[in-house]
Amino acid sequence: MELFGTAGGPVRIAGRELARDELLGRASAVAAEIAGADAVAVHATASLETVAAVLGGIVAGVPVVPVPPDSGPDERAHILGDSGAGLLLAARGAAESLGDGGPPLVPVDDLPGGASASPAEPRPGATAMILYTSGTTGAPKGVLISRDAIAAGLDALAEAWEWTPDDVLVHGLPLFHVHGLILGVLGPLRVGSPLVHTGRPRPELYAAAARDDGGSLFFGVPTVWSRTAADPSAAEALRRARLLVSGSAPLPVPVFERLAALTGHRPVERYGMTETLITVSARAAGDRRPGYVGTPLPGVETRLVAEDGTPVPADGETPGELHVRAPMLFQGYLNRPEATAKAFAEDGWFRTGDIAAVGPDGWHRIVGRASTDLIKSGGYRIGAGEVENALLAHPGVREAAVVGTPHEDLGEQVTAFVVADGVAERQLIDFVAERLSAHKRPRTVHLVESLPRNAMGKVVKTRLGEATAP
Repeated sequence: MELFGTAGGPVRIAGRELARDELLGRASAVAAEIAGADAVAVHATASLETVAAVLGGIVAGVPVVPVPPDSGPDERAHILGDSGAGLLLAARGAAESLGDGGPPLVPVDDLPGGASASPAEPRPGATAMILYTSGTTGAPKGVLISRDAIAAGLDALAEAWEWTPDDVLVHGLPLFHVHGLILGVLGPLRVGSPLVHTGRPRPELYAAAARDDGGSLFFGVPTVWSRTAADPSAAEALRRARLLVSGSAPLPVPVFERLAALTGHRPVERYGMTETLITVSARAAGDRRPGYVGTPLPGVETRLVAEDGTPVPADGETPGELHVRAPMLFQGYLNRPEATAKAFAEDGWFRTGDIAAVGPDGWHRIVGRASTDLIKSGGYRIGAGEVENALLAHPGVREAAVVGTPHEDLGEQVTAFVVADGVAERQLIDFVAERLSAHKRPRTVHLVESLPRNAMGKVVKTRLGEATAP
């Protein structure tokens, strides 16, 4: 199934622009370079080189592994090694920042542009991308996303949001996850609409795109919308837009209401995961309720299940674990059959691990995570286990527990409780920042005498506030 066509508007990223045919020509050159590879990694900066590299993988029928550009050496080594990527595609100037080791580096901007080509037609269900999870319960897992799943997900969103070639999509999100890359790059390429990527998701840049570029469809995470709501002049400029979409984390109700008052738009919220893409959303032509993520997209089925496996009524109040069945589900975790089997119920429904309540009218409200180990900060999903492992790698650290705590701007911040000897808070923050993506570093570290544990020796994170300083 083709993911994108040859007709459509240009792609502009941080002021640099390519017409559709020129972009596809560069993608064709990439495809010729990587043909036959089992998988290729992409140093996924917010750049035209990243877009050309990703599209090149799609043209060649080679799975693409986006690597966060701010990932530390440990995280990057895990992704590159676990994915089996045979090549690393990057802009010419990236070699110094990437360091030694890893697969051979292919400078995308050194490849000659070729004639544009139609996407390859690989076997049905072929993997298009391998996206890595946030490592909630250990090392990040590779999520296998098929071409068919991406096409089904984007088509469902185009219908729900009335997204057409006449729209101009604007966002400044990172290009290594579902929101910024699949929705924010492959989406406009599939629909045929122009893309204006602002480089960074700043309110003043969004406002300029609305005024100067005819921006009609805007993507942002709650942090972006919180900052926009705090900037009345930027928010006022968004009155020119058609639709504001918020995702990757819950949008606080006060932000929803202030944004609606300043822009004249009630934002569309939606729900999804790396493993499911987007499955639930409010509609462009329908109601938009603060605190709710909408109703299932076309082709999507959802249900709520209690801890004992019994059905939960759709009464709008009773919470249950959200299960999903949809054409946009992932194919499994790379080389992890046990983890894949555990992620699905016996009857084939995917267990999201999120707790939700569903009303009689089908509107979904996400209550929280089934575990306490997924932190949503500034639109990122951060696994506590990965940060804990990074802290424990410090020779002075004996114990570590990481949780999300409320933050006015980010929604949640990464907060660590650490039992350590001879080390200061700032040293530990910097230690993690050197090993993991910058957004995963703790913003606060509490040095404590001990961590609360239950009879089985497991840390009781709900009692971390009781921990005392040494």
